[in-house]
Amino acid sequence: MRNFFLSHAFIDFNMGDHCHHQGCQHENIKDDLSKGENSLYSKLDHPKIQCLNELIENSGKEIFKPFENRLDKTQFVESDVDEELLVNIPFLGNVKLKSIVVLGGEGTSHPSEIRLFKNRPTMSFDDTQVEADQTFKLHPDPNGKLDYTLKATIFSSIYHLTIYIPKNYGSTRTKVYYIGLFGDFLRPFRQEIILCNYEASANPCDHKVKEDVSNQMQIR
Repeated sequence: MRNFFLSHAFIDFNMGDHCHHQGCQHENIKDDLSKGENSLYSKLDHPKIQCLNELIENSGKEIFKPFENRLDKTQFVESDVDEELLVNIPFLGNVKLKSIVVLGGEGTSHPSEIRLFKNRPTMSFDDTQVEADQTFKLHPDPNGKLDYTLKATIFSSIYHLTIYIPKNYGSTRTKVYYIGLFGDFLRPFRQEIILCNYEASANPCDHKVKEDVSNQMQIR
């Protein structure tokens, strides 16, 4: 296990909704009902969600669930060879993404940072070297009550989100029980109209009609 040092701060893994750090980019969720109504859970293309470095195949899809089920600990994703996780999340249309909630594992397995990338389908770990659209330092959140606000100008209209978790609080593996995405669904993808190109040559049936007319004219 890597040694993990925190400078100028003491992390209490039982801190719940409290935060004693300056420059926090999150708010406490006070109304569970209204938060659930803003959830984009039903607007995710769930079968196409892809998680890299997951210990159990397809377990990364299970952490996207209704907000009221966020405390269900039977579904989670755990990293495999190291603490990194990367999740590619397609939406069913364009969305305005406003905030994110991350409920991590117990103790040091909780993610300590996430990096968000918009509209970069099929990202891999090699692609995470580019600058993220937004980065958050996460605080332990056992109840899924910390709401991280996204930059409105950057995430005002997106169709795909990649979440990269580079590290946790010191464990060899990262565990996540729930990730919630909140905002507005703008519009579904436009159904493309496929136009058929017909052959320029005439239909053989047309030739038959013309031949019959010509024969009739000759008989007369």
